[in-house]
Amino acid sequence: MAYQKLGRNSSARKALFRDMVTDLFLYERIQTTEAKAKEVRSIAEKLITKAKQGDLHARRQVAAYVRRETLDGEQDAIQKLFSELATRYAERPGGYTRILKLGPRRGDAAPMVYLELVDRA
Repeated sequence: MAYQKLGRNSSARKALFRDMVTDLFLYERIQTTEAKAKEVRSIAEKLITKAKQGDLHARRQVAAYVRRETLDGEQDAIQKLFSELATRYAERPGGYTRILKLGPRRGDAAPMVYLELVDRA
C-alpha cells in the first residue's frame, strides 16, 4: 500500500496532513501518533526540498499545500520555510526530520512520537 488511510476519507486526510505540515514548519516540533508522523514526514521532506530551489514556481507549489498561518503575528509558515528552513538545510542532501518515540498514549495506548526538524534552535 502506498499510504495509510488513518481511518479518514481522502479530503479529511489531506486536510490533516496540510495542518500538521504547517504546524511542523511553524513550531519545528509536533507531538502526534507514529502512523501520522511517518506519513507527514515524507510530505514535509519533499516540501523542504522544493523550498531549497527558491524560485517563484517552487514558492507557488509550496503555497498550494501549506496553509498561511502565523506564529504570534510573525512570519507565516511559507515565509519561514523559504527564509529560515531552506537556508538552514541548504547543504543537507535530505533527512530534515526525525521521529522520537515517547511511549503509549494514556487513553488508547497509541504509540506517540515527536516529529521534529533536525538542527532546530
